[in-house]
Amino acid sequence: MAGYVIANYRVTDEAGYARYLEAVGATTAAHGAELLVADFASEAKEGAPDDVSIVAKFSSKAAASAWYHSPEYQAVVHLRTDHTQGFLVIVDGLESAVEG
Repeated sequence: MAGYVIANYRVTDEAGYARYLEAVGATTAAHGAELLVADFASEAKEGAPDDVSIVAKFSSKAAASAWYHSPEYQAVVHLRTDHTQGFLVIVDGLESAVEG
């Protein structure tokens, strides 16, 4: 079952965050992730989400967690956390059953 990284945040320092954007792609690619959503002007309908919404798909929740804890990502994660406010979660996808 696929695993997903979902993040939503507000950028507090554009210059610092730009360094994260330059570095993060190589870390996700090395772990086989597929970027499904990267919206920097998310449209809020409920609650109080921030502007940036990201969804990345991994082969499993364990693979997403392995990426997050990898030395490559841990070397750059501070470029996001130091320059944004928000959240990041790792979740399981749904298994779909096709009725026949």
